[in-house]
Amino acid sequence: MRLTLLGTSSGKTGCPALYATDRGTFVVQGKYVTDPEAIADLVDLRDDEFYVEVPADLFDLAPKPE
Repeated sequence: MRLTLLGTSSGKTGCPALYATDRGTFVVQGKYVTDPEAIADLVDLRDDEFYVEVPADLFDLAPKPE
């Protein structure tokens, strides 16, 4: 998988960040969600998955559908 950095809302580099892949998907870099109460409301986390939290304005960097 190849990643292309679309940008970061941190005002510099690093977390949080949004990447486009060569698969037509996105990768989000953010902080792990560790709050047990919040995790209890999430669905079916598999062994190869995890949850990250990012600010909403990060998605302003995503390309709009044509």
